[in-house]
Parts: sequence; structure tokens; C-alpha cells
Amino acid sequence: MARLSTKKQDKLPESAFAFPKARKEPLVDASHVRNAAARFNQVEGVSKAEREEAKERIERAARKFGVELSKEPD
Repeated sequence: MARLSTKKQDKLPESAFAFPKARKEPLVDASHVRNAAARFNQVEGVSKAEREEAKERIERAARKFGVELSKEPD
């Protein structure tokens, strides 16, 4: 996974994150999508609604970048 510097991450729009309000789990390439799916249950401080929206964002990003998720984020 290409490391995303803090400076680059700060420049990303909210729409580039699985959890946009918290700016957690960027979805900028296949590697980051796989990481977001793997760490989905570890994200703290988000509501159930935010988690559901993030799940949809991760699935959309996976399709966009051709990532096959072994299981959907839960």
C-alpha cells in the first residue's frame, strides 16, 4: 500500500473517505480499499448510520478499483 502522507490526506475531499465526517479510511486506490475493509470493525467514534454509509462506500470503491472483497465489511 502506498503510504498517504498527512499532507496528502489533508488535501483529499471528504468524499474520498469511507467515514467522511471523521476523515477515516481513505479510499484512493485498491490497496487502501482492502485496508478499509479489513479495518472496518476497528473504527471507533462513529454512529451506526455512518458505519452503514461507510460499508456502501467501501463496496463502491471496491467495484471501482476492481477489488474483490472476500466478505463484505460488517
